[in-house]
Amino acid sequence: MNERDVLLNEFAQGLRPMSEGIAWFDGLRQEERSEVLLFLRHHCVQARVVAEDAPESIRRAGLRPTHTPAVLISRGRIDEQQGKVAGLAPLDERRKAFRLLIALLSIADRRRRDRFCSDGCGHWWHQLSQVSDPYQGEKGTARPHPRACARGIR
Repeated sequence: MNERDVLLNEFAQGLRPMSEGIAWFDGLRQEERSEVLLFLRHHCVQARVVAEDAPESIRRAGLRPTHTPAVLISRGRIDEQQGKVAGLAPLDERRKAFRLLIALLSIADRRRRDRFCSDGCGHWWHQLSQVSDPYQGEKGTARPHPRACARGIR
């Protein structure tokens, strides 16, 4: 577990607002944004995103069906399309890709949690909501605010 993975899961679980996620994402360097999108894609694959998740993720991300990431995720094999979404280059498309992949992760992880973890589990990312102060890490160690670590992916 690292700071980046915690933040991405907090955004996907709604423990932090998406506006904060966009501000954090925008504060990253170009190559860091690429890494974040690739890690988000990986998390989506691990959460077992399915093609049926696409329309709801587009809606949750606030995208129009004609936006490039929405068009990509709606066509073809979803695992391949996630890679194309993560690889989008223009900044405005990357922001949309970030929002879309967070929404996809949110949907898939909720389904997975409901099916396999409803009686409890050991996944650290399913325990995030149990931390009373979102800026406290495990064993009471302080986690920096996401804007404080915008320059370093952790």
